[in-house]
Amino acid sequence: MVWFNQKTGVNIPIFAVYLINMSRIIAIDYGKKRTGLAVTDPLRIIASGLQTVESDEVFVFLTEYFSKEKVEIALIGEPLQMDGTPSESTEIIEKFVERFKTEFPDIKIERVDERFTSKMASRTLIDSGLKKKKRQDKALLDEVSATIMLQDYLNRF
Repeated sequence: MVWFNQKTGVNIPIFAVYLINMSRIIAIDYGKKRTGLAVTDPLRIIASGLQTVESDEVFVFLTEYFSKEKVEIALIGEPLQMDGTPSESTEIIEKFVERFKTEFPDIKIERVDERFTSKMASRTLIDSGLKKKKRQDKALLDEVSATIMLQDYLNRF
């Protein structure tokens, strides 16, 4: 089965049209200094690290990224203490969430527990065989944390 694109005069397989219209999910591990980002493929099967950006530049980066890629859901880490109460960084993340809602009103926000992502990311970097110097790269740790947050979400849904 094909769809005929009248603009270009090209027949496109229906499954390709479906893929073109699929949207991604982005995971955001927002921090005071850096923000780790991860994203799914259009079919929402695979979580991949996208990048780590300076937190004061994250909205510039996201605006550019969203202009190129269709994103429907943003997972934003919710920092909780072990007993489930808000952590000391909750206030800055809440401000980020409010600004995100204002700047990107069409993107649905889902908050996700990020309590163990940094420890899991650190363990992942050790298990991957990276040298100690590379494992100390906090930007890489933030990106891997966002990827773990996103993969955990995909595994649950």
